[in-house]
Amino acid sequence: MSLLRLASYNLHKCRGLTGPHAPERNLAVIAALKPDIIALQEVDFRHGARPEALPRRLIRDATGLVPANMTTTGENSLGWHGQTILMRPHLAEQAVLRRLPLPGLEPRGAVALRLPGLTLIGAHLGLARSSRRAQLARITAQASRIADDHIVMMGDFNEWRDDRGLESLAGFRVVAPGPSWPAPLPRLRLDRMALSTNLHVLETGVFNEAGARDASDHLPIWARIRFP
Repeated sequence: MSLLRLASYNLHKCRGLTGPHAPERNLAVIAALKPDIIALQEVDFRHGARPEALPRRLIRDATGLVPANMTTTGENSLGWHGQTILMRPHLAEQAVLRRLPLPGLEPRGAVALRLPGLTLIGAHLGLARSSRRAQLARITAQASRIADDHIVMMGDFNEWRDDRGLESLAGFRVVAPGPSWPAPLPRLRLDRMALSTNLHVLETGVFNEAGARDASDHLPIWARIRFP
């Protein structure tokens, strides 16, 4: 059996709610969270060549993690459609990452990380429920093709309802650890995970320490899992 601490965190381009660009705050949150693998959203600025908002050069020293080896949106981007996955260096040696284009009214994509025995998919879904439904349908269809093992999907699902919009996840265990947005006074469970039912979820939570309420408009979510 293997134990992993997984997390997902929308960085809001490292600008907090209203403040200046301050990636050191987000890095401090990630370091305090101590994940083995974390899916990140909004790691790049949105306009122009989409340069990195979270500087690649600071990540390993600040957190002990390394970014997935992937083709990014632009030459100076950290992620693809604003997303990347960080992980422990020993996991990166075994990882294979692929990009999953998604349908919708705005450019979106998911990133899939394959490890021995486990496939993780990081996603930032659209603002319209019709787009979210189509995107989740595409992700679950792709997951069934690329993964022959356990699957975890995690990210900013942009869905605050439990009774609609998540129909494509009927075969998964959906975990929403608690309200994660807006960070200063969280009320909506926008950030979620969906896991294969044969994975053991030991603990879950919303992380609100180490200045997390100031570092982004989202709080990170996390789960500790066990898999064969």
